[in-house]
Amino acid sequence: MSDDDNGFTLYATGWGQPGIAVTRPYDGQPTHAGNGHMAAIVVDARAKVDGVHAKAIALGGTCEGPPGVRGDEGDQAFYAACFRDLDGNKLCVFRIGPA
Repeated sequence: MSDDDNGFTLYATGWGQPGIAVTRPYDGQPTHAGNGHMAAIVVDARAKVDGVHAKAIALGGTCEGPPGVRGDEGDQAFYAACFRDLDGNKLCVFRIGPA
């Protein structure tokens, strides 16, 4: 998957499978620890996305995007939450599929 307008390229073996994406930092600032890279973890239920995000925030992480659908609902709906850990690394937990 790629989006030339945003400089985004994703390599993966299938929907809901681990992959690697390359893109410019979202905020337009120079790349540094926690800006310009993100680890994403796939889970099998939206409730797990909610739970991991809540636990990360409870342990001192900061919210970078609350749990919710990014885009449209449907068979390939992307439900995700993002946060930063105590070292500033950005992480995402997601589930692809219908509610």
